[in-house]
Amino acid sequence: VSFSRDGKTLASGSNDKTIKLWDVETKKEITTLYGHEGWINSVSFSRDGKTLASGSNDKTIKLWDVETKKEITTLYGHDEQVKSVSFSPDGKTLASSSSHGIKLWDLETGKKINLLEEYYGHSWIGSVSFSPDGKILASDSSWNSIIKLWDIETGEGITALSGHRTPSYINRAVNSMSFSPDSKGKILASGSSWHNSIILWHRSTYQDLDSLMEDGCDRIRNYLKHNPNVKEEDKRLCDGIGKNK
Repeated sequence: VSFSRDGKTLASGSNDKTIKLWDVETKKEITTLYGHEGWINSVSFSRDGKTLASGSNDKTIKLWDVETKKEITTLYGHDEQVKSVSFSPDGKTLASSSSHGIKLWDLETGKKINLLEEYYGHSWIGSVSFSPDGKILASDSSWNSIIKLWDIETGEGITALSGHRTPSYINRAVNSMSFSPDSKGKILASGSSWHNSIILWHRSTYQDLDSLMEDGCDRIRNYLKHNPNVKEEDKRLCDGIGKNK
């Protein structure tokens, strides 16, 4: 499902091969969009709310005019079912994922502009998500719990985040991700149903916030406790946090 930016319309995709648009205020169906020949796995509104993208098991992506309720075009290029679609913040680029690859599309020409290649350990790609500044694309794996961050300009991988792995290194799928809405998307949230966890990652270090807090408290614990200028109640801010609790 996907909300339009103004919050007035909700789009939903279904296993019945259709997409429905809903009026959020009245809770009534606006229209049904037909055209895909397989299950709808993902829908996404453009930032201006004028275009809706859909990804399907039929290996295609369709773009829809929200005002006229008509199909604009179909994008071909995936060899497997399309798992996720996501618009860049400026609406000029669409990212799409399938099991073993991510594609970027120029929406003015309808042509592929980049292919983010599979790298070792990152397959069965589920969702993709742009950072609010459009510079980074995050992709998750439903196979091994790894999140990959990509530089949109170069098409190169920036880093891999693997915090959803269990202590025994059993793989746990990451199911969903979302950047915080601030201008740069300083925080990335990721959720894993198998691991029953949500992790918040800080963009500046690509560490999860719990680890950052622990590291910070280990560094300043003695300073807080022994500095006469620190208020008595603040001296215990790091109690119970970090390796040196």
